[in-house]
Amino acid sequence: MADTVDPRALDEVVAFTSDLIRIDTTNRGGGDCRERPAAEYAAERLADAGLEPVLLERTPGRTNVVARVEGTDPSADALLLHGHLDVVPAEARDWSVHPFSGEVRDGVVWGRGAVDMKNMDAMILAVVRAWAREGFRPRRDVVVAFTADEEASAEDGSGFLADRHAALFEGCTEGVSESGAFTFHDGSGRQLYPIAAGERGTGWLTLTARGRAGHGSKVNRENAVTRLAAAVTRIGEHTWPARLTPTVRAALAELAALYGIEADLGDVDALLDKLGPAAKLVESTVRNSANPTMLDAGYKINVIPGEAVAHVDGRFLAGHEDEFRATLDDLTGPDVEWTFHHREVALQAPVHSPTYAKMRAAVEEFAPEGHVVPYCMSGGTDAKQFSRLGITGYGFTPLKLPEGFDYQALFHGVDERVPVEALHFGVRVLDRFLRTA
Repeated sequence: MADTVDPRALDEVVAFTSDLIRIDTTNRGGGDCRERPAAEYAAERLADAGLEPVLLERTPGRTNVVARVEGTDPSADALLLHGHLDVVPAEARDWSVHPFSGEVRDGVVWGRGAVDMKNMDAMILAVVRAWAREGFRPRRDVVVAFTADEEASAEDGSGFLADRHAALFEGCTEGVSESGAFTFHDGSGRQLYPIAAGERGTGWLTLTARGRAGHGSKVNRENAVTRLAAAVTRIGEHTWPARLTPTVRAALAELAALYGIEADLGDVDALLDKLGPAAKLVESTVRNSANPTMLDAGYKINVIPGEAVAHVDGRFLAGHEDEFRATLDDLTGPDVEWTFHHREVALQAPVHSPTYAKMRAAVEEFAPEGHVVPYCMSGGTDAKQFSRLGITGYGFTPLKLPEGFDYQALFHGVDERVPVEALHFGVRVLDRFLRTA
């Protein structure tokens, strides 16, 4: 099939990525974000393509955009195509260029959101507008959603949409969004393209230790800080057992076949060692995890506080949340309580579905030298909230990246950037997939 994307779409995806980066949508948590200017920007470009975007807010300024591209087959299931508009904070003094400049330099677009995920937002806009110019309609209805608040709780974004505006997603059975189909160079000349078919669940925890307040010079066997520190140490040093979900099993099997090694799933760590750099694609998803991240205790050096608090970033695999909870009960012990600060489900998507096969085919058409493999995301996306509507989620933001370009390290990292050619590749692959989906 010939390349169906017009040159204007290739120019627009770069311009849209740059423009969206310049709109500062930093999400600092606790409601400190305003996505509305970016939402209005996206809505205007959708309207220019003849669509009827709806702007929706749970909280003033926290704006979401939803529009539907009508397909040619009313009996077909609809497909959700979604991206978030918010970004994590960035300290300008740490960057080579200003993180909200959207500067295009030496064939690269720089700025916060270049890979997470204003690049995909721009691809969606460019593809939909190219269809409008051509007069093309996909087979399935395609629902486009740009969301707020993904970088925090999603309460003002996909959670709000799923809970309060489910009718806008009527007929959607599958969804496509961030973090998949990017080039992973394994160091030996192979190019892998992992497509996400699952996510670990989110279990952000608050640990609270209580004890007896007192003078710092006195013996105190009920020290809240000591109790908390002991629990945090146990959590941080705990080795979780390997637990393989169907997606991770499929990933290990395909990688082992690619490298010509035995897929001994009974000794996962040994298998990961044999995979070399490619192990990075799966090593964080073969088990649950819990990483202490924040501590808060006391107010004066010579005062033992009566309470100490810690926060832990926990993640659990599909089917293994009960084990996660029970293990945390054991590790915290009788003197420390834990609660979920934020919890979202783990996801699992089939890797032998027609939709997955079409994503694979689209990548292989434009990157015939590449090897598509399934993988599970270690973190989470808006697909968690949309799963409440029965929507199966995949991670598919296609990018062809040069060797040495560490895509995963740029998520929430310094000097986030994306090559112009990677955006062009993304538009072509996304367009091809959606035309065949």
